[in-house]
Amino acid sequence: MKNAGTPKTVFGEPPRIDIETGVLIIGAGACGLTAALHAADTGAEVIVVERDASPSGSTSMSSGFVPAPATSYQQAIGVSDDTPERFEADIQAKTKHRALPHLASLASQNIGPAVEWLGKHAGIEWIVLEGFLYPGHSRHRMHAVKEKTGAALIAGLLSATQARDIPLVTEAWCSTLYAGTDGRILAAAIQRPDGAEEIIAAKSIVLACNGYGGSREAIARHIPEMAGGLYYGHEGNTGDAIAWGEQLGAQLAHLGAYQGHGSLAHPHGILISWALMMEGGFQVNLEGRRFSNENEGYSEQAVHVLAQPQGVAWNIYDERIHQFALGFPDYCEAVAAKAIRSAPDVASLAAAIGLPETQLAETLAQAARLAAGWAGMTDEFGRDFTAKPALTPPYHAVKVTGALFHTQGGLVIGGDARVLRPDGTALPNLFAGGGAACGVSGPEVSGYLSGNGLLTAIAFGWIAGREAARQALQD
Repeated sequence: MKNAGTPKTVFGEPPRIDIETGVLIIGAGACGLTAALHAADTGAEVIVVERDASPSGSTSMSSGFVPAPATSYQQAIGVSDDTPERFEADIQAKTKHRALPHLASLASQNIGPAVEWLGKHAGIEWIVLEGFLYPGHSRHRMHAVKEKTGAALIAGLLSATQARDIPLVTEAWCSTLYAGTDGRILAAAIQRPDGAEEIIAAKSIVLACNGYGGSREAIARHIPEMAGGLYYGHEGNTGDAIAWGEQLGAQLAHLGAYQGHGSLAHPHGILISWALMMEGGFQVNLEGRRFSNENEGYSEQAVHVLAQPQGVAWNIYDERIHQFALGFPDYCEAVAAKAIRSAPDVASLAAAIGLPETQLAETLAQAARLAAGWAGMTDEFGRDFTAKPALTPPYHAVKVTGALFHTQGGLVIGGDARVLRPDGTALPNLFAGGGAACGVSGPEVSGYLSGNGLLTAIAFGWIAGREAARQALQD
């Protein structure tokens, strides 16, 4: 179901009430479903409305990886020294200490308990990814379901929601919020595909409707460097929460922040895990030259890749990394789509991918020298190659481009996930999480730490569900 236009806020009583509930949650991605589960567990009556016919959103398009410290799942693989404070330090180091401090603390302190809670109360069977560290993470803390896909994570959350008989209304776009003069949300109008409208009164509202990556106008205004780039996110992320926030006088922050990705198979549109780079692979442009430090992060790499000739690059790696990558479903999809090129030697690889053999051979040789420590610890871009073995034939390559995945700026929330005004006071009964809320990636692309999207979706959604339920039960 496509949105009918810009959502609006009407200050005044709704013309009628068709349905009443304690907590109304707008959006059924990881944030909304986590909020629904926690709100129901807290004892409130809950309704979830979802624009699409089948809940999916940004979560289903992601790898489904959630960073969390100090969990029993980490302890099971021998990681016993991770803490929320260590995680918060990693978040702030990646943003150069530009993430809003109270949000970085809120996320890092609550994501571990939220992950544990989902395991115990929602039946989510978490594993922790081992063998490599994503850029910026100082410990193995990336949690995933065994399938290692966002679609499987959503399926698990949906199953738990259905098991609790939580009403989930699909093909229902929230077009209007009705608010009192004090900013208290009284009700929400839901539009159906046939034009019918239902008005739902609620004591608490949770905005879990993601960001604004699907709005070309908003991207051009807030993230101009990606205005002409590929958007690899959900088309429904058109900034509804931002629109309501502006109309309600809410505080907005870091609207120029986003998650990019510098490794989307081109033209296939399949995500290639950045774990290939962390295992020793690297990227070259159409001249066969490297152009950046791939270990800084896949988000900012989107900008670096798009700056290359034709806006593309080749991921170069070897058989060891290829076998490792086969453990990721997206990579297997790329293999099946014949996006991966393989060759027994440098000359054959250059011919297979259309790059100059002499330059590609020199790039591989330089990387080998760096891996052996012959040319110093780091290269001209600041990357240390010594942590992984040098690439050896046979070689593999995949053509990639850079893309915008989802935005990271939004509504500023407090410790109870209520939406704040610029003066720090809270709107009475409006809560937010995930892409609707300001995240912990600082003001621009380079601050995105791997997993930040699902970090704030689950941590803030978990808080929002509980606190929205508590308020609904008190009113």
